[in-house]
Amino acid sequence: MKESKQFRRGIALFNARRFFEAHEAWEELWLVEPEPEKTFLQGLIQLAAAFHHHGRGNPRGTQSLLAAGLAKLRRFPDDHRGLALAALRADAERWAGKPGAATDAGAMKLPRIRRIA
Repeated sequence: MKESKQFRRGIALFNARRFFEAHEAWEELWLVEPEPEKTFLQGLIQLAAAFHHHGRGNPRGTQSLLAAGLAKLRRFPDDHRGLALAALRADAERWAGKPGAATDAGAMKLPRIRRIA
């Protein structure tokens, strides 16, 4: 998968806490992308969906999608596609390890996707 405007748009939407829109942006790419990038995109999509569920007060959906997304993203290197993937995974794992955080908006900061410097 080459860098695309749509991919960057998904990152910007995720970081703006517009998780549903990030999910939609990446899904367009996911539909046509071959493996292994298809799995990478699906992991990002599932994290976005997890935090969308968090915003809607659905802790069960948050936790199940975090687990699914993390399982996929663990297959990729720490700096995949120029992203600080290790940091994103670590942030998401803190949420996955604290099911009650899904109902306490102040418990933890929502993850951001950062680029490798």
